[in-house]
Amino acid sequence: MTIPALPVAGSDLAMPLLGFGTWQLRGEQAYKAVRAALDAGYRHIDTATMYGNEAEVGRALADSGVLRDQVFITTKLPPERAGKERATISESVRLLGVDAVDLWLIHWPPSRGRSVAVWRSFVALRDEGLTRAIGVSNFDISDIDSLVSETGEAPAVNQIRFGPALWDAGLVSAHRDRGVIVEGYSPFKTTDLHDPVLTRIAAAHDVDPARVVLRWHVQHEIVVIPKSASPARVSSNFDIGGFALTDEEMAAVDGLAKRR
Repeated sequence: MTIPALPVAGSDLAMPLLGFGTWQLRGEQAYKAVRAALDAGYRHIDTATMYGNEAEVGRALADSGVLRDQVFITTKLPPERAGKERATISESVRLLGVDAVDLWLIHWPPSRGRSVAVWRSFVALRDEGLTRAIGVSNFDISDIDSLVSETGEAPAVNQIRFGPALWDAGLVSAHRDRGVIVEGYSPFKTTDLHDPVLTRIAAAHDVDPARVVLRWHVQHEIVVIPKSASPARVSSNFDIGGFALTDEEMAAVDGLAKRR
């Protein structure tokens, strides 16, 4: 199954709308989960320095037989590493076993107003080729505007906590007006998968509610990165190509946000 992708501003990259998250996966469990994801067809893997699993992600990629240029790799700088950008990305690249990552994010806004200085370093290291694109995570629109006003460089991506219960059309539009891709994490933790709206739609398509949530993200063109250590669940989550939500079903899932 081919997952649709979005063009990444300022690069020749395409970012798959469905990726595999690795938060809380460590050691051999992380290795096996990423191998399962690559075997299932995922071509977008998300990790971070603070996850402590970049070496396992890199080993899984190397052992998978999947060509490097076929996989979109994201990692992230912890906010406490502000001022140590070069050392951090160099170590990430080494652990991942790659020449460069596809996307590097500031994981959280650094303290004491250091975001702009970190962002300037991100721009420089992108221009040197250690990462192909740069972005942020857990930033507000005002934070993004500050980066743009100070540097003239907009983040390609903002990775934020997202799911149907957090649907906010205005927030999504604000990102898109600035050319920023919205990427959502914790799609299931933010969602009641037993909600009657989701179970009804799932039954209509003969799928589970989790896949309805993932399909909803993809049809909204919001990148989503589900995580699981179960090979069966990893494979199931990737299997969203055989159905599509109707306009009425999309609206019904959107409406879950109004019931919070």
